[in-house]
Amino acid sequence: MHPLFHAARPILIDLAATLVFYGVLAATGQVAIAVAVGMALGVAQLAVTKARGRQISALQWMSLALVVIMGGATLFTHDARFILIKPTIVYAAVGAAMLQRGWMARYMPPAADGRIPAGFIIAAGYVWSGLMFASAVLNLALALTLDAASVARAMAIWSPASKIVLFAAQYVVFRSVAVRNARAAEDAAARVAA
Repeated sequence: MHPLFHAARPILIDLAATLVFYGVLAATGQVAIAVAVGMALGVAQLAVTKARGRQISALQWMSLALVVIMGGATLFTHDARFILIKPTIVYAAVGAAMLQRGWMARYMPPAADGRIPAGFIIAAGYVWSGLMFASAVLNLALALTLDAASVARAMAIWSPASKIVLFAAQYVVFRSVAVRNARAAEDAAARVAA
């Protein structure tokens, strides 16, 4: 598996239901359809994870519970604010989880082992946490001040774009550090052999 895909895959899977919800809401303007699709995707993701014999994380269970509870409240009350605030809760929870030192190590591709200093990985984790908290604040502000379609359009752009930009910047930095460290190790080995 290409290192870029290996690193991006878990993040995209974790955020898929939120991104799909915003995409469907932005495209259709129909809250009920977006909620139903988001709920179905959340349930399907966990079913596939369970069927593959993988452990379902607490964050995934929480995300599904929020989708069902907030989605149900939205459908029952016909008030989109319930489901529009759900991503704020998820972003804040993810941001808090990302404050755990070294959490990003599990997302690193095998090729990065020994080539990227632990300090870089830890710092990148905190930057990701900051992005999640910023996304939570932005989403809440928009959900409380704009109509559902406007929130969906704004967050349908912000959610993927901010993560893609941060991921790309991190990938470029990590790749250049890894290449530099690999070359330095090769040069040191060549000097020892000579």
